[in-house]
Amino acid sequence: MKQLAIQLENVTKVYKGKKAVDDLSLSIERGTVLALLGPNGAGKTTTISMILGLQQPTSGKIKLLGGNPRDSEVRNRIGAMLQDVSIIDNLKVSETINLFRNYYTNPLSLAELLRISGLENEKNKMAASLSGGQQRRLGFALAAAGDPEIIFLDEPTVGMDISSRQLFWDTIRAMAGKGRTVVLTTHYLEEADNLADRIVVINNGKLIADGTPSEIKAGTTGRVISFTAGVSVKSEMLLAIPGVVDVEWSGRRVKLHSNDTDTLIRVLIEKRIEMHDIEIQSGGLEDAFQTLVDNTNVLKGVV
Repeated sequence: MKQLAIQLENVTKVYKGKKAVDDLSLSIERGTVLALLGPNGAGKTTTISMILGLQQPTSGKIKLLGGNPRDSEVRNRIGAMLQDVSIIDNLKVSETINLFRNYYTNPLSLAELLRISGLENEKNKMAASLSGGQQRRLGFALAAAGDPEIIFLDEPTVGMDISSRQLFWDTIRAMAGKGRTVVLTTHYLEEADNLADRIVVINNGKLIADGTPSEIKAGTTGRVISFTAGVSVKSEMLLAIPGVVDVEWSGRRVKLHSNDTDTLIRVLIEKRIEMHDIEIQSGGLEDAFQTLVDNTNVLKGVV
């Protein structure tokens, strides 16, 4: 059985009478790449701040690597890249990274940190002179400086160019391959879909979805079977098939929406429906995310 990296038990955070995080319980196993998603103001940043010990919950319990997030022994084993990267004046990139390396017991080498952040060519530049995207990469190097068992990344690739984002993705996959736990928030849902093996969605401070990217997509948007239909195929016969939720036509190309495409494709074959060029697809994570958020807003009376 895998050990838990992070545990939240009935965690609530109240600001000025309003719940920013509302009775949130969550257990994250070590070695997980988890994407924490939600609209602006959903409680993501507050949740991460509490896990890091930067804020205290109003009620509930939080454990990080089995201990108190504020313990120095725990802090020595984690890294964090928050939205605002503070740059120290009058230090070069290499000097800034080395300063942070000295805070940890077993830091990664300067050469490795420059490599994974893509800052090898900028190592002798003044840190304050870096572009916005380069400063994000420096923030990642600082978060990884202690070779952390858990690394928190809050909107890590904002401002990065395509090649920098690709290097970041490759580095995260490599870290996960070594058993590191990664928790990231991002508005780039493609990033979450490609990187995360688990997605947690919160809205209005509450957990509204938790699963693999495929589970999140299939559970909200369903799946689609598309094919080119023969002239004998009509909407009425397709809608009469159990499991078909909706039918869309584009010329002779038809899309069947269903929550169980495995069963549906078998039924279509058994009924000898005239079809070719068959494709089975999940809905996108962006559609799933928007559906989840919209549904919970309606229930809360926000819209």
